[in-house]
Amino acid sequence: MEYREKFEGWLSNPYFDENTKDELRSIAEDDNEIKERFYKDLEFGTAGLRGIIGAGTNRMNIYTVRKATQGLANYIMKNGGQAKGVAIAYDSRRMSPEFADEAALCLAANGIKAYVFESLRPTPELSYAVRTLGCIAGINITASHNPPEYNGYKVYWEDGAQITPPHDKGIMDEVEAVTDYNTVKTMGLEEAKKAGLYEVIGQEVDDGYIAKLKKQVIHQDSIDAVGKELKIVYSPLHGTGNIPARRILKELGFENVYVVKEQELPDGEFPTVSYPNPEAKEAFELGLALAKEVDADLVLATDPDADRLGVYVKDAKSGEYKVLTGNMSGCLLADYEIGQRKEVSGLPDDGYLIKTIVTSNLADAIAKGYDIGLIEVLTGFKYIGQQILGFETTGKGTYLFGFEESYGCLIGTYARDKDAIVATMALCEAAAYYKTKGKTLWDAMVDMYDKYGYYKDDIQSITLKGIEGLQKIQEILETLRKNPPLEVGGYKVLKVRDYQADTIKDVATGDVAQTGLPTSNVLYYDLTDDAWLCVRPSGTEPKVKFYYGIKGSSLKDADEKSSKLGEEVLSMINTMM
Repeated sequence: MEYREKFEGWLSNPYFDENTKDELRSIAEDDNEIKERFYKDLEFGTAGLRGIIGAGTNRMNIYTVRKATQGLANYIMKNGGQAKGVAIAYDSRRMSPEFADEAALCLAANGIKAYVFESLRPTPELSYAVRTLGCIAGINITASHNPPEYNGYKVYWEDGAQITPPHDKGIMDEVEAVTDYNTVKTMGLEEAKKAGLYEVIGQEVDDGYIAKLKKQVIHQDSIDAVGKELKIVYSPLHGTGNIPARRILKELGFENVYVVKEQELPDGEFPTVSYPNPEAKEAFELGLALAKEVDADLVLATDPDADRLGVYVKDAKSGEYKVLTGNMSGCLLADYEIGQRKEVSGLPDDGYLIKTIVTSNLADAIAKGYDIGLIEVLTGFKYIGQQILGFETTGKGTYLFGFEESYGCLIGTYARDKDAIVATMALCEAAAYYKTKGKTLWDAMVDMYDKYGYYKDDIQSITLKGIEGLQKIQEILETLRKNPPLEVGGYKVLKVRDYQADTIKDVATGDVAQTGLPTSNVLYYDLTDDAWLCVRPSGTEPKVKFYYGIKGSSLKDADEKSSKLGEEVLSMINTMM
């Protein structure tokens, strides 16, 4: 049993510290736990590492972080980028500062300078830092919205986006080539500082980042007019958003910002939620209670690394707080940013709205309404960043807005990752603008549906943990691949997109075309009446996700159609379990 040999190897190797060995000795009688920890190396995927914190090759610990960093360092040196340095940020999770330092000291031992933030910072600021400091790469220690037992390690390239081809595969290959932990380099902190290979960064980068955000404001006049009247409830969900979100709102002139005290301070245990996800209803329980107490206009929550924003807005007519899904808030912001840019300065002839393949078809309708281009990319904001880079390098195309259904968007090009701080700022600005027109954000949302169509999108997820779970997820995808449905929930399947095979098959004619996107284990079904279904494994959690969307004739009709399709999707899932 190879996993047993690895387990014994860690116990006998003097390279591993005694605390690590004590943790392993405590599971010596639990063969299944040993197997889970050692049956494979924690996979360095296209975004980096993410896993449960603990001792073992399949866990997040100082050794797997060093190993990943040694592989990254080797790739940087092979590409001649070692003189540019690497920026490193981290969030509020367990071991995040320690993992950040381990990465920095491994880089330093390889002669690569590390720029390390003095304390926790949002993901988008790391993206900005990579660009503004002229680094070859960036590392962010975060597991985003995963449960508290997780941590992660995201890698960025010099454009400020998470790694994409060819760099992702190149780094993955280098990490995989590091097979002996004893060969991984490291050095002492003071030694690294004296050698000029470890530099602490902070306020100067903060100030530059906030200045870039302010440049994205379109209607400061509206904020000046009614910003003091708006009441905003905000929660950082124990993460990195607290200081930058409050700072930008204050400096722009929003005075009535109420922070959820129980969730204000950084805490890697996330004591008020089961997991810190702004998509989850429980994340807003405390915020909504405070909103009702102070009669807030909107309720906002950023996830721990502050790249995703959850939103509730008040419906003045009913007095209820309406949840905005990532598709809804993304489309609301897209319509505001593009529409107001058109009003104020006009739109460029080569402007584009960019979305991912699992994002609402409402985005397509918005792009059509403004007569701008629409680009669809694979799931993952790095592919939106890749398009921005393409615009810059070719001189063709202007980025207007980009977002994905998982509550993330970017306004401007100062960063190349989704940014919940700029989204917070922009939604509050939009709320002020619509208030000057006698409307709420919910009114604006309904107006948008009236204009473009009543689109509704949802998702069903199945969690399947462990080795068996991973196998089951693959089985589900293969079953659908071999036996694609001809009908889903009363909608006929028009086309089947298989992004792993790079094919789009027309069901009626049998004609096959290419997707034109990178290979990915994703299946997508174009349905009649502008409906759709997409199936993909999560890239960050042990889940298989079923995304779907419909178009109704009214809000009520859309709700009913979405509910019916959701039931059919669940039924389809159950037949495969």
